[in-house]
Amino acid sequence: MAQMEQPERLRPDHQVTVDDVRQLMGASTPHFALQLRERLRRLIRGLAADDPARQLGEQEIARLDRLAFTGEVRGEGFQDGQRPLPSLGEDEPTRYVEGPTAG
Repeated sequence: MAQMEQPERLRPDHQVTVDDVRQLMGASTPHFALQLRERLRRLIRGLAADDPARQLGEQEIARLDRLAFTGEVRGEGFQDGQRPLPSLGEDEPTRYVEGPTAG
């Protein structure tokens, strides 16, 4: 997953829509959460605060932060005799790491 954007979304006359945000979120996994977060930030940067695409984008950015630092639980969980991975605990607090991820 690169941080490059689709060329049509980069056109100056492109109107960002909720669909644009949803297309980016379709690929969200812990592994790619930070790259997607940056793409979303660039996508919604110039939108008004009350724009539906910006509002959805901001919600998704917050979700991606949680996803990147706490992981996610999929499937049916652990089997008897196995313990879940520490990074996948549902009660794991979101951690913030100073540095290049700040935007």
